[in-house]
Amino acid sequence: MKTKIIFLLFLLFFYLESNAQCAMCRAVLESEEGQTAAKGINDGIVYLMAIPYILIGGIGFFIYKKYKTLKK
Repeated sequence: MKTKIIFLLFLLFFYLESNAQCAMCRAVLESEEGQTAAKGINDGIVYLMAIPYILIGGIGFFIYKKYKTLKK
């Protein structure tokens, strides 16, 4: 159990930063100076992508805990 927690913490703190945009967003944002809006759009995309995984992971964790307590 200790190794699982350490692995989870490792995944949370060490992540790869990626830049992803749709074609239209990229065309509009590349023409802007300062690139502050582009960084905001990238952060928004990452947040929108991460939330479903966090929710499904949380639901899976609670199902696992419930299943584990029922077996005892």
